Amino acid sequence: MINTKTRPSVALRVTNEKINRLLASEKITAADVGELNQQEHRLFEQKISELLEQLNGTERDRFLEKIEPIMHGNTKSDIWERNHIQISNAIANHMRQYGVMPTKNDLAQETGISRQTVAKHIKEYKEHPEFAAQMEQFKFMSHKILANVFKQASDGDMKAAKLFFDMVGTANQQPAATVITAQNNYIQINNTILSQENLKNLTAAQLQQIENIVTNKACEVPLLAV
Repeated sequence: MINTKTRPSVALRVTNEKINRLLASEKITAADVGELNQQEHRLFEQKISELLEQLNGTERDRFLEKIEPIMHGNTKSDIWERNHIQISNAIANHMRQYGVMPTKNDLAQETGISRQTVAKHIKEYKEHPEFAAQMEQFKFMSHKILANVFKQASDGDMKAAKLFFDMVGTANQQPAATVITAQNNYIQINNTILSQENLKNLTAAQLQQIENIVTNKACEVPLLAV
């Protein structure tokens, strides 16, 4: 008589053996994974996740190359983002600690990423779609920074005022009729001087009028540091 209590353990052992044989292959294809049942597929994905966490350097590169045919696009993006964050943090930490730019070997040792992958990532990151997506996110948030800069400029901060004009694109244009000169504590428009004290005394309506002029680019004037 067969002991039914042993059946689950036998089935699990058979499943593990099947997955281990698959992982031992030089390349894992979609056809290979298609032969797994639902339970085997779940255990296979779990095993891949564990290996990706454990492997470092060239071993991790070889494993990624092995499973590349079955990786989803989202998985590839996740791996690129993970590498980018680790490399960026390693560069920043190394610069803070030693005051010099780390070598590729330094980054490989500090991140566990192979030197080849580090070099490839640094060389090609600007062309990667994920980098472009990240930059679009920064641009998306730029209006919040611009609003904060304008508020500080409205409160009389001359450095913020210069930065504001730079950000809205007026600093690189110079009409012949009007020139604005900025110093540490005032702005001069032709013969009219707006000091920090003047700006503080402006009413809310007057400040709003200045904001509307700048926002609508009705006054395309440069701000030149003296």
